[in-house]
Amino acid sequence: MLTLTPISEILKKQRAFFASHQTKNIQYRLAQLQKLKTALSEHKQEVLAALNADLNKPEFEGYFDIISVAQEIDYALKHLKTWVKPKKYKTSFEQFPSTAWVSPEPLGVVLIIGPWNYPFTLLLSPLVGAIASGNCAVLKPSELAPHTSRVVADLIQNTFDSNYLTVVEGGIEVSQQLLSEKFDHIFFTGGTKVGKIIMEAAAKHLTPVTLELGGKSPCLVDTNINLQETAKRITWGKFINAGQTCIAPDYLLVNREIKNDLIQEIQNCIQTFYGENPLLSPDYARIINHRPFDRLVEFFKDGSIISGGTINREERYIAPTLMTDVSLDSAVMQEEIFGPILPILEYSTLEEAIQLINSRPKPLALYLFSNNRRQQEQVLHQTSSGGVCINDTVMQVGVMNLPFGGVGDSGMGKYHGKASFNTFSHHKSILKKSFRFDLNWRYAPYQARLEQLKKLFKV
Repeated sequence: MLTLTPISEILKKQRAFFASHQTKNIQYRLAQLQKLKTALSEHKQEVLAALNADLNKPEFEGYFDIISVAQEIDYALKHLKTWVKPKKYKTSFEQFPSTAWVSPEPLGVVLIIGPWNYPFTLLLSPLVGAIASGNCAVLKPSELAPHTSRVVADLIQNTFDSNYLTVVEGGIEVSQQLLSEKFDHIFFTGGTKVGKIIMEAAAKHLTPVTLELGGKSPCLVDTNINLQETAKRITWGKFINAGQTCIAPDYLLVNREIKNDLIQEIQNCIQTFYGENPLLSPDYARIINHRPFDRLVEFFKDGSIISGGTINREERYIAPTLMTDVSLDSAVMQEEIFGPILPILEYSTLEEAIQLINSRPKPLALYLFSNNRRQQEQVLHQTSSGGVCINDTVMQVGVMNLPFGGVGDSGMGKYHGKASFNTFSHHKSILKKSFRFDLNWRYAPYQARLEQLKKLFKV
């Protein structure tokens, strides 16, 4: 339900509240973070029910979503007093006597736009950084996850002053209204196409942006591995949330020597995780709505289905699906899949695999399964991606003090932990001089000082 208050009025009130300087107080920030954590606990059942209604998300995965936000809050509570401390810098002798430091300060009023695939976590996790940094914030949840959107709106409304934090619900028209306004920062999580729209709109106001996008994250599998553990970790990372995860492995690049063995182990893992018929499994999610469902089914035409391929449109169900014989030019290899379909390609040499990865836009994540240190270093040094995870998938996002974000087409900016604080802060440089002494080297007339200057700086 869209708020009846005009968006311009919401921003006016938030700017007035920010101008009171209340949000700059460290104790105030800590109190708001604690209030958010308490609200998570009090509303967890509503959150779990909403995630299930929108995505058929299993309760276990829903708890993971809540826990990840709670951990983000705990990390900020623990470190905020350190983050806000000014950082001193040395000054050169020509500045004598002086001191210099950088002091973080809040940006003002920020806009956070969340996605539908993790509609709770990916909206509230950046909010933690906005609160810790001392900002006011407008949150725009995805209208494609209406149940979660409503729960989040109620949670924020019942916990915080709307002049401080507020939620604006609605569809494309509402998003357009928001983007027509001037914010001090926009944090967007979603697809590359919409990310370009966000950036274009922000440019009109010179508003800085953080874009958490996606792309085709490769999963490179060498022969020097634990086959069973590799299969288990790939299967989990790919098929949680029915593949609707921005950092899910998008395609496999497998050494041809172990390709068939790995496929067999992944098939075994799928059956172990979800049973003979994943449609009946309480642990397997659904596609968010029929539009992406129909798009995903079209990918079946692009290769040979060796496992899965079963669908139920009414249930928005697509079975965990493995595909081979896919062309690099096909849609399934050109578009971000964002669903439970895993194309499997083979390679002969590591150089060949790296060349394929580098021929494509820089991904949000790159996964490498190998115990060979030389190959690990080669992949790290010869590829570029938002982040890398070696011998696992997706788990890198759970390291709170590890910055998370994309590069190139997969996004710009970082968050999580201190990176979130930095994203929503302006780091103000300050130089303070004393009246007690002045070297007088910089004042006109210059003629007598030129040679001194040349000798002093030796340029």
